[in-house]
Amino acid sequence: MEKEFLTLQVTAEQEGLRLDQCLADTLDFSRSYLQKLIKTENVTINGNLSIKGKVPVHINDEIVIAIPEPEKLEILPENLNLDILYEDDDLLVVNKPKDMVVHPAPGHMSHTLVNGLLYHCNGNLSAINGVLRPGIVHRIDKDTTGALVVCKNDLAHRSLAEQLRVHSITRKYNAIVYHNFTEEEGTIETYIGRHPVQRKKMAVVSSEQGRRAVTHFRVQNHLNHHFNHIECQLETGRTHQIRVHMSYLQHPLLGDEIYGPKNPSRFATLKGQTLHARIIGFQHPRTNQYIEVEAPLPQYFVDLLKNLEK
Repeated sequence: MEKEFLTLQVTAEQEGLRLDQCLADTLDFSRSYLQKLIKTENVTINGNLSIKGKVPVHINDEIVIAIPEPEKLEILPENLNLDILYEDDDLLVVNKPKDMVVHPAPGHMSHTLVNGLLYHCNGNLSAINGVLRPGIVHRIDKDTTGALVVCKNDLAHRSLAEQLRVHSITRKYNAIVYHNFTEEEGTIETYIGRHPVQRKKMAVVSSEQGRRAVTHFRVQNHLNHHFNHIECQLETGRTHQIRVHMSYLQHPLLGDEIYGPKNPSRFATLKGQTLHARIIGFQHPRTNQYIEVEAPLPQYFVDLLKNLEK
């Protein structure tokens, strides 16, 4: 099996980071995939194979990563009538509906966005993220709706991944949160990592335990002062970032029973958090033209706003 070799040199800013964290901050691969590469001796530091993911790296260390060829794709294409907001030869922006998982996982191999993308794109998707996540350069949660950019080739994928890494992509979300904000806009900057006890949750943690997370927010409507309709712009993109930050500010998202209270009886039928990825903007990987795509608010969100304004 042929392999692609990547060579990195540790910078002063990365001094002391764990090897897997250093690689995750630099490369567009999941932490679990990088840890697998380390365990299978596909990563060396200064030529040394006998290493673990938790070993610290040091300035000027040379890291070589051997990327195996992608496995044969086993996921079946499905005609899911995707809502495509923008498309060209290199990428597309899809409007993901509520209750749709982005990519397959063990026990959930069908009806995902990836299944629909394989059908729509006839299998022409970037292979960088492997067999389960072809074309996927970033994700949104199952119950989050809205704009998601998908790459058709590796050129587009590497470009978008780099733009995400340096935080140059515009990502604006709309959300409905509990309680009235006393300020009309603000910025929250913390570190986000795994919850120390509930490992399926994320939490605001110390700088040693998490990664820097910055969210800018602006109130759109006070909704009779019991709920607020807000816009959030991501500067970073950590797992569950908006949900964690709003909960940390004591303004959890309506419908988010993981980071907030159980739904009031009047919203008993609401499934998942009221969070919509409304705008995504980026430099086109081939033309360098700035493209901004907007996903209209879903009907359930519009109906909630009307209900809460009464």
